[in-house]
Amino acid sequence: LTDSPTPEELAAIGDGLAAFNESDVGPSGRQPLAVLLRNEAGTLVGGLSGYTAWGWLYIQWLWLHESQRGQGWAASLLASAETEARNRGCHGAWIDTFNPVALKTYQRAGYVPFGALPDFPKGRTRTFLQKAL
Repeated sequence: LTDSPTPEELAAIGDGLAAFNESDVGPSGRQPLAVLLRNEAGTLVGGLSGYTAWGWLYIQWLWLHESQRGQGWAASLLASAETEARNRGCHGAWIDTFNPVALKTYQRAGYVPFGALPDFPKGRTRTFLQKAL
């Protein structure tokens, strides 16, 4: 047990699992995906990152600077990522959040809950959502 694994140890675990999964269900076709939001000065003020694999878009992070919130940018970022995922042949997308405002945003964008972890973190519920593309 360690709280400080080396990058090589983590890579060995990840590579081993990837090799097993590929032999079990075929290649994932994993590709990174990012949608960046910049202001007039070129400063990054928001964005979405994740990846596509096995016909799904996974949205790992969606962040907006406080100055950009409430202006519809989250929906635009999601739509751009979904369009690219469709172009890559994806049939679904998924995301998770424990933020109640983000949860409503994702639901307005057509995402529906498929699972939840109460008290993750304490006092919140982490909700997992999916959307057919």
